[in-house]
Amino acid sequence: MTGFVPVARLDALAPGTLMEVEVDGQSVCLARTEDGEVYAFRNNCSHRDFPLHTGELEGNQLECAWHGARFDVRTGRALRLPAIKPIRAYTVKIEDGEILVDREE
Repeated sequence: MTGFVPVARLDALAPGTLMEVEVDGQSVCLARTEDGEVYAFRNNCSHRDFPLHTGELEGNQLECAWHGARFDVRTGRALRLPAIKPIRAYTVKIEDGEILVDREE
């Protein structure tokens, strides 16, 4: 399978919030920053296998609820220990009010 798949309506993801969705059986976290940009990444902290959608979104940074690791939601880059590895980021586009995630990323 290739290409973008719809995962949620844009109006279901308020600015400053996180949401768990599924892409081809894989848990993915959506983040909508206060400026309205939407990002997607694998919903697992790279430090421990903990769901990131339960964390806190502050600006472009997501803090894992378990141990406080921080990630840049735009790139997946680890910003604070205990995480040192990035999280897998996906390309996102918005069409007709629908959030689409590229399953090839």
